[in-house]
Amino acid sequence: MRPRTFAAAAAIAVTAFPLGAAAQNDGVLDIVAPFEIKGADPTTSGSIFIKMDVAETLVNADADGELVPGLATHWEVSEDGLVWRFHLRDGVVFHDGTPFTAEAAVRALSVARDKPGLLAQAPISAIEADAGDLLIRLTEPFAPMPAFLSEYRSLIYAPAAYAEDGSVEAVIGTGAYRVTRMEAPLKLTVEAFDAYWDGAPAVERAVYHSVGRAETRALMAESGDADYVFNLDPASVARLGTDDRLEVLSVSVPRSLLVKVNVAHPFLADIRARQALSLAIDRDGLAMAILRYPAGANQLFPPSMRAWHGQAVAPLDHDPDAARALLAELGWAPGPDGVLLRDGARFALTLTTYPDRPELPLTAAVLQQMFAEIGIEVTIDSTNSSEIPVRHGDGTLELALLARNFALVPDPLGTLLTDYAPAGDWGAMGWENAEFTALIRDLAQGAGDQAARDRAIEILQADLPVVPVAWYQQTAAVSRKITGAIMDPYERSIGLRHIRWSEAH
Repeated sequence: MRPRTFAAAAAIAVTAFPLGAAAQNDGVLDIVAPFEIKGADPTTSGSIFIKMDVAETLVNADADGELVPGLATHWEVSEDGLVWRFHLRDGVVFHDGTPFTAEAAVRALSVARDKPGLLAQAPISAIEADAGDLLIRLTEPFAPMPAFLSEYRSLIYAPAAYAEDGSVEAVIGTGAYRVTRMEAPLKLTVEAFDAYWDGAPAVERAVYHSVGRAETRALMAESGDADYVFNLDPASVARLGTDDRLEVLSVSVPRSLLVKVNVAHPFLADIRARQALSLAIDRDGLAMAILRYPAGANQLFPPSMRAWHGQAVAPLDHDPDAARALLAELGWAPGPDGVLLRDGARFALTLTTYPDRPELPLTAAVLQQMFAEIGIEVTIDSTNSSEIPVRHGDGTLELALLARNFALVPDPLGTLLTDYAPAGDWGAMGWENAEFTALIRDLAQGAGDQAARDRAIEILQADLPVVPVAWYQQTAAVSRKITGAIMDPYERSIGLRHIRWSEAH
């Protein structure tokens, strides 16, 4: 990074968070992440409210992706698979003092179902209260229904949080912390909720800060102005790892770094063009040298997702010569400057990405060089992440580099249904495979088996509607002034309600 850039980052950090403030033992736990607070609605910022232990879902997931009780203690499904019954936890109150009831859960989930999200994809015919339980009636069997209720957009708010039209006016949850002030998009202040059903947390106050620049976040960890800094860039991980005042946490998460491809684009419609893109990528070299990850991704799902990691599929390879040969078969020939030409058109594409995740622009620059080696000219547009779904919708997206979470719910079927069966803002674009769609829908109805999963993986590997690059590592720098912080592979928790100040604080 250039000196001027670092100085600017430092100035931002000093202005927003005076150096040494955290060292004054003010009793406030400062949490820093790149993600902006977009409002009170779970559909826009629910993942932040879960991490801050402000609001809860009926169903939780543990570090292995297994479903565990949340606001529902247990659940069962009828023999025909059409009615799910959730038994709700007694003695829970919302932050406004009102009781958590089945009726309140019905209201929250009904509002969520009427908005874009996973619940809107589920075959739900009715959500009802019944003798203190919550019933979900379906039009067809849907095996991942409990997993869908663990997703952040299914947070349960108090009835008073909603306006008549279903808009969300306030964050009123049941979590260990309640919101005292929200200054969107940059700051959320919370305090311990003494009436929390599982016992009040040890840390009285915490603040979530949205800080977009990776350099600034790292500087805040280094200076002591933040206690938990989420989502570090690779260079900062190496530097902060030598600081005795900090502990750097890292965990493999069910998230893949991938290139989304507009299969309808005339340059990319032929499978050989997508294969050429894939063959141009030195995944292991990029992962180890640039991202500091153990290895690249030779298929979409990481080994930790055992049911979805294809044991029999041929791994994606790196072979630039083979890539050039495939493009030559398609009629592309090098022009005077090395960029491929066909019928007077240059093989030039725009790669859209976003800086919220600091590794993305860096990876984009490396991919740009790798694609140039096979004659494809790539222009990088690092912009807001929202531009990817916007450009998907209007058809202008060509390539996108993104990090996609396959565990928005613990069962990746939720993401596959929205992204690839047949298409989605963050998945397939201009691609449809009837066999794949049928396989995924059978699995969702509980009718598929491991052979169906294996076949679905084979189709994705063969057709390449997206090109895998790396399996994801999530990192954080944690001050040794605190104990109990965790890295959750499913990115639901940082352990906030279990964190304590260390004896040295």
